[in-house]
Amino acid sequence: MTAQLQNPIFHNEAKAREWLEARVWKDGRHCPHCGAVEERTRKLEGEAHRAGLYQCNECRQQFTATVGTLFERSKIPLTKWLLAMFLLSASKKGMSALQLSRMLDVSYKSTWFMMHRIREAMNDKGTAGPLGGPGRVVEADETYMGGKEKNKHANKRNSRDMFGRKQAVLTLVERDGKARSFHVPRVTARTLRPIIVQTAHRAPHLMTDGARMYPKVGQEFAAHSAVDHAAGEYVRAGFHHSNTVENFFSILKRGVYGVYHHVSEAHLARYLVEFDFRYNTRGVTDMERTQAVAEGIVGKRLTYRRTREAAYA
Repeated sequence: MTAQLQNPIFHNEAKAREWLEARVWKDGRHCPHCGAVEERTRKLEGEAHRAGLYQCNECRQQFTATVGTLFERSKIPLTKWLLAMFLLSASKKGMSALQLSRMLDVSYKSTWFMMHRIREAMNDKGTAGPLGGPGRVVEADETYMGGKEKNKHANKRNSRDMFGRKQAVLTLVERDGKARSFHVPRVTARTLRPIIVQTAHRAPHLMTDGARMYPKVGQEFAAHSAVDHAAGEYVRAGFHHSNTVENFFSILKRGVYGVYHHVSEAHLARYLVEFDFRYNTRGVTDMERTQAVAEGIVGKRLTYRRTREAAYA
């Protein structure tokens, strides 16, 4: 990682801007205001104009590569934005906002917001196809995020529920493929079934544990197998197991408990996107992963007010 940090895009603002333009406008420069193609835009040069500024000859609006992206109106230098994207993408279990704040020399408040915008860029749930296919295996399992009840203050304990106020997470993982995680309100057949059937193709073999909400939804797939963890069964015939999704949970929990320590209910879904993204891009280099994040900033907008309001909703 140290050698990759010597890349000029992390130290030279002009190089950072050129690198970002190549990702944002990979199909050719266009006006984000009216959509005019590259031939109808021109670069504004001279001391009166800031670097990277263009003007559209159709609508006469000015723009840069950050307009219409998650970076729009940010006062933070692009070199720091790209470095933050690289560090968050390259750190297997994530990186805390306080740590990143110290490394970037940016305020904690700004760093916290930067990281949520980067997580928004990592989100591909709206464009990705279903998991699995004919002859494939998709594993599904649920887990709970949160501290132990005995460690909580008395007024925050919930003795009526064996899981207290922990937050439920459902994850589907295709073997040798991708993972998708969801923050769910409750673990019941009614809440899990819509997510499973919309996320996974109906043709693969669905693999789960012995929880009672899975057999019925398993009938909607080509095949369904379960291992009975309650009876001490974890692998049967070398094929029937949910160890792939359990391995994903081990990375997720080590990241949340060891790096972030606390994740609010309002933002848990964004953290899940972060861990999904790193898992799904595990076969590429850190710079290629950073490039994928840069391409994901286009067409998205996330304001600080909206992000903070979500935390208190």
